[in-house]
Amino acid sequence: MRAKKITKAIIPAAGLGTRFLPATKASPKEMLPLFDKPLIQYVIEEAAAAGIRQVIVITGRGKRAIEDHFDVSFELEEFLKQNGKKEELKSLRKISDLAEFCYIRQKEPRGLGHAILCARHLIDDDPFAVLLADEIIDHPVPALQQMVDVYHERQAPVIGVQHVAKTDVKQYGIIDGKPLSDSLYRIYDLVEKPAPNEAPSDMAVVGRYILTSEIFHYLENTKPGKNNEIQLTDALQEFAHAKEMYGLILSGRRFDAGDKLGFLKATVEMGLKSPEVSKEFRAFLKGHSL
Repeated sequence: MRAKKITKAIIPAAGLGTRFLPATKASPKEMLPLFDKPLIQYVIEEAAAAGIRQVIVITGRGKRAIEDHFDVSFELEEFLKQNGKKEELKSLRKISDLAEFCYIRQKEPRGLGHAILCARHLIDDDPFAVLLADEIIDHPVPALQQMVDVYHERQAPVIGVQHVAKTDVKQYGIIDGKPLSDSLYRIYDLVEKPAPNEAPSDMAVVGRYILTSEIFHYLENTKPGKNNEIQLTDALQEFAHAKEMYGLILSGRRFDAGDKLGFLKATVEMGLKSPEVSKEFRAFLKGHSL
């Protein structure tokens, strides 16, 4: 039986963004500008390039700017049209045309697992993707497309992973699995933020998931942990104990843009890739090299 196409994605965006205070006091972390686009636009463009047609954004209080960004802006479009700014108008219209957008408010921050549960009624029985907006993965083949290809081959959930330094495993969910190729693993267990000497591998989950609707059963039965939060890793762990699940080592350079240093690195990378400013920016950086 052929697997269903993946056309739906969940983007959790209800977090408080405390690592970027005071910048995120009144503005969503997901809307922080990474060069010339907000963070969340990068992952939604990645999703659209992989065939996603419906994007479900899980929001919270103070996140209205996300909805406004992906909505049509009649006044701004008319202003650009009247002033002959054709390229800017074209770029603006592409944003609202990326996908059909749905917004669900998570009334209180109860963890990534709970955020995904909030979208259950819109997912129904379809497979779906989950993308974390502060994880930027730069590669000619979008990270999610790499995973979609594996999903259609294996017809089972796929988790995006990458190698991390052994000293950094305590910051991630880490998989325990059997290698099937240089980049694909069958996952048998996941451990959340293990001590370096207790980690089953150095392969960390990096904010990209393709899941089936079966995960909702496991999320419903996951007991809340610290801060009364329902953790996705706990549900995935139970899923992996009972059913097939795969980990794909993603090709591409990854930036943790939810961290200040990672955000700066991502900004520099995107600036260097821009035809508009790359030459002058590269010269500036060379003049300030340590």
